[in-house]
Formats: sequence, structure tokens, C-alpha cells
Amino acid sequence: MRRLTLTLLIATALPAAVVPAVASAQTPPATLGERYVPAPWWMRDPVIASVGYVRTEIPANRAAFGATFQSIDRSAADASRKAADQIRALSQALAAYGLDTVRVETSITTRPIYDQYRDENGVLRDNVRADRIARYQADASISVTVRDMAVLERVYATVIASEPTSTSQVGFNLEPENATNTWLQAEAVKDAARRAREAATNAGAALGAVRVIDPTGRACETDVLAGWPSYTSGAEQATTVNGAPSGMMITGNRIHAAPPPAPPGAAGPTEAQIEAARLALQPPLRELTDRACVVYALN
Repeated sequence: MRRLTLTLLIATALPAAVVPAVASAQTPPATLGERYVPAPWWMRDPVIASVGYVRTEIPANRAAFGATFQSIDRSAADASRKAADQIRALSQALAAYGLDTVRVETSITTRPIYDQYRDENGVLRDNVRADRIARYQADASISVTVRDMAVLERVYATVIASEPTSTSQVGFNLEPENATNTWLQAEAVKDAARRAREAATNAGAALGAVRVIDPTGRACETDVLAGWPSYTSGAEQATTVNGAPSGMMITGNRIHAAPPPAPPGAAGPTEAQIEAARLALQPPLRELTDRACVVYALN
């Protein structure tokens, strides 16, 4: 009898020691769809959660394009050499701008050109045999990335004046600086504060102390009524802001920047040829958005 009693006591006491550990491991202490859901700590008193959502337009600060120079000869070595000669002076002239301004990548590919014949149906086909190679075609490609829009037009004109076999379309991209991201985040917090003040005033209340500042904006998406945590993607109307850091407001693509000195021995296009090939290249505007969540107490 004593042994049975001792066993029951241990079995009864064990859940009491285990349950707190299990409960403390539940993060968060709620299940989606429950009838009663505990609210976050910052909602124990009346609060207002405000989402700041801002947008701005900034000119693209990166441009990229490519060009190909083709050469055909009876030997692969001669074809590759002639193709390389066509881009050597050009690549040296562009590299003279410096890595922070222009970045250049070059490559050469070679393929055989076979004699052709017509089959029994009159279709023209290549005679793909090692002893039936008529010529070799070498394609020297140059890929250019411009990181300073002030020299974009001149760099592009320099490539065009070199008379490539083909060129690609200029593509633009925006890589915002850290100062721009910081400024836009600050504007999002300001927008959240403005929306909170207006909402509190319209409701006949006054803002109290700040409870939460969430740069990601997710804290304001906590849906207590649906079961915390439940996040939804709202369709807020963004506030347009202006006044980005001056370093990002790039409008100097029309500036005629002084060209770098030509490398020794380079035989690239002349200044007259470059100016004749010059075209207007206006970097397009790119949209940047940011959001922030600020939770205030209500008085």
C-alpha cells in the first residue's frame, strides 16, 4: 500500500513541474482562430498604431550596355587576333575612367564556318566536318557598366564611334546609397507620426508617449481580432516625399565631363568621331518606398 501511494504522489506532482516549462516554451501563447487571444504587451492600455508609408522617385545611377566586334579569317588564331585588336584600344580608353566610374569586361569567342551544300530537298545545310571548315568567326564582346551618369553619353558615344558589329540597348538601374535609405526611413517615421496625430485629433484624443517604433512596419500588422499573431499586407497609399540627399539627385548626365587622357599607343576613335556619335541619354526615374510602424499611447 505504501508503494502504491508513493507512485501516485510522484505521478501527480510530475505534471506540475512539467507544465510551466511547456507553457513558457509557447511563443507566442496563442493559436490562430481561438476565441480569446491575448494582445501584445503594448496594447494593455489604449494605443494607436500608425503605419508610415512613403515613396520617392530618384534618377537611376547605374547604366550598362554591350557591344560586339566580329572578325572572319581562315585560321582561328588570326580571326581572334583581329577581333582582339578591334576592342583593345577601346577597352583601354574606357578603363582610363577608373573602376569607380566605368567598369569594362571583355571576352572573345570563336566558332567555325563550314562549307554548305544542298540536300536532296534543296535545303541549304552546313557540311559539319573538320576538313570542311571554310573560315573562322571570332566575336570580341565588351560589356560596359557606367557608375557615373555624368560620363554616360561620352562613354556610349566612344563605343559607337568604334564601329562595333552590334550593340545592345542601354539598361538603367538604381542602387541607392546608405544616406538615401537612412533619409527615406526617417521620412517613413515622420509620416507615421503625422498620420497618428491626425487620426487622434479626428477621434477627439491626444497622443501620449511612444510605445513601439518598428522600422519594418510589421508590428502595426498584428491583427488581434483575427488571432495574434496574424499579419496582413495592407494596401496603404504612400506619401510622396522629396528632398533626397543631394548625392542621389543625379541630373548631371548632360554635363560634358572632361575625358581621361588616352593610354599610350591607343588608337581609339577621334574626338570628332565621338562627338558625332553622341546621343542624349537621360537616366529614368526609379521609385523607392519605405515604411515604419510607430505605436503611441492615447490620452
